[in-house]
Amino acid sequence: MAIEPRKIIKRPAPWGSPLQSREFVAMMAFCLALNALAIDTMLPALDDIAAFYDVPKGNQQQWIIFSYILGFGVPQLFAGPLSDRFGRKIILRLSFLFYIICGFACMFAPSFAGLLVLRTLQGISAAGIRVTAAAIIRDLFAGRGMARIMSFVMTIFMIIPIIAPGIGQIILIFADWRWTFGVLGIAGLLVWLWTELRLPETLDAQNMRLLKPAVIAQGYWQVITNPLTRGYMLGSGVLFGALFAFIGASEQIFSDIFDQETYFALWFAGIAGALTVVNFINARIVERFGMRRISHIALLVFIALSSANMLCAVIFGPKLGLFFPLFALTFGCFGMVGANFSALAMEPLGKLAGTGSAAYGFTTSGLSSLIGLLVASQYDGTLIPILTGYVILGLACLAIVLITEKGRLFRS
Repeated sequence: MAIEPRKIIKRPAPWGSPLQSREFVAMMAFCLALNALAIDTMLPALDDIAAFYDVPKGNQQQWIIFSYILGFGVPQLFAGPLSDRFGRKIILRLSFLFYIICGFACMFAPSFAGLLVLRTLQGISAAGIRVTAAAIIRDLFAGRGMARIMSFVMTIFMIIPIIAPGIGQIILIFADWRWTFGVLGIAGLLVWLWTELRLPETLDAQNMRLLKPAVIAQGYWQVITNPLTRGYMLGSGVLFGALFAFIGASEQIFSDIFDQETYFALWFAGIAGALTVVNFINARIVERFGMRRISHIALLVFIALSSANMLCAVIFGPKLGLFFPLFALTFGCFGMVGANFSALAMEPLGKLAGTGSAAYGFTTSGLSSLIGLLVASQYDGTLIPILTGYVILGLACLAIVLITEKGRLFRS
């Protein structure tokens, strides 16, 4: 694997030899993976945290996840223009600092409400990391090349959701729930040191934008009035609401419905593993077949598999042997939608990489978190609400894509 653009190879790193392609992909993956780590590591500890703060076991404990996700949304709108004005490295550095502080602070939250506030603040800091990392990738790539790199990044990134619940369970063997947050501070510190030592600034000085309200507003107006960007932002936000719905209710599904609390991390890893494999496949084929063709087919498969799983749940009831393979395949479809929708949305934005990344991240994360919270909150001890939500969200995303593409799917 080689990175085509000249900048990342020729521009000197702060320390050591110039940054090469595989290290760059891994670095961006781990920057983005801090977000997944902050969501998935404490899933096995949700009951323990709720018990410590005397919160009734049930849907209320989902707020430990959703407070973080909600905090992740709006701040991206500020991080993007700031990175377009001052460069990527300074925003990345400050975001890492607050992520690390919040990770350790969550260990000592005096109340459940205080924990939720700290989780929201950590989500805000993660927003800066996500926006900046996506802008760095867009600084260097466009179109199918960006989709390919994003798929490789997502392949490595998805290792974290696979192992994070297992990390959480191992922590609970040797320590209490507090260290499911402490590990976030440690991980953030390590990745921050890596970027400080090895990542050069990727925004050219001549491309820096003025930090004026009129300039910022004009940049966002360019983003939201571009029909391709707008359509695929909305489509991503709707479809990924299904992903967050499962994450929010996953522990309840495997513990309450299937009585698999002991093996929850393994089942979760299997589902995330399917997504990892599909991300890798997408990286290998996207430049040959194109982003539209692959993502549109994957979306149709997502709807078909979700419908089949819902019908099985209605007809046969909760059967793990039916639910798991169908759901793992459904989840894998995100791997051929996420990177391609992102590249399609970002392709027209050119020098607005920071602002575009912010708008995309705000729209997708904000919309998906609200939808995910709505769907997950409908959990009633059965699979029907979650699977019904998957079908509805898949159809809604398809409608958005059809409008965006004026009824023409599968174009190269």
